[in-house]
Amino acid sequence: MSFRVAFVPGVSPAKWARIWADRRAEPLEFVPVDDGDAAAAVLEDRADVCFARLPAEHERLSVIPLWTETPVVVAPKDHPIAVVDSVTLAELADETLLDGQDEGTLDLVAAGVGVAVMPQSVFRAASRRDLRGKPVTDAEETRIGLVWVTDRTTELVDEFIGIVRGRTANSSRGRREEPTPEPQPAPHPRAGGSGGQKGGGQKGGGQKGGAQKSASQKGGLRKGGPRGGQSGPKGGGRGRRGR
Repeated sequence: MSFRVAFVPGVSPAKWARIWADRRAEPLEFVPVDDGDAAAAVLEDRADVCFARLPAEHERLSVIPLWTETPVVVAPKDHPIAVVDSVTLAELADETLLDGQDEGTLDLVAAGVGVAVMPQSVFRAASRRDLRGKPVTDAEETRIGLVWVTDRTTELVDEFIGIVRGRTANSSRGRREEPTPEPQPAPHPRAGGSGGQKGGGQKGGGQKGGAQKSASQKGGLRKGGPRGGQSGPKGGGRGRRGR
């Protein structure tokens, strides 16, 4: 089953097609449509998504605005407009403005019937070397958006939206989420670890207490020293009386 992508003139979906091919096995099917047929293409299920010029308003449609387009005036390459960098709408007041953006309109411009204003991307896609396009600085910009039917937002639609918006393959919505691994129990401490050291500290404290006890015993010996000294003189006195 293919995934159908409609697009209006001036839009080239090739760069997204390469990314799609790297991520999905389903082939893409491209459906060229006119500006006035863009919304109908998805509403009538002739396409799954559509790159359309906005506005594309309908209660069943979802729309993501993507980028704006610069308006240009198209004139023959020998027209005075061809030598300037840009123009304003006021400077086009004396020109015959043709309504249209298709190949037929461009043919009329080449024949000198008039000039036409259109998105720069549309003019570039026509590849007309006999014509020149110059930016119209104060003309209203057009905007391209991605359009699809809201209640037909399938996994493939969501995947394509992510590609267009620059979502990577490893992002949370760009791939299926994997189950979170269960936490593993903490390993038991090895013998002689931190707990053993703590016990050793307490045991060492006991040794320290033993040292203090030994010190008191030494103190007892010091006490015994003077007593022994006192008994010495008493003994000496008895010896004197004996003589």
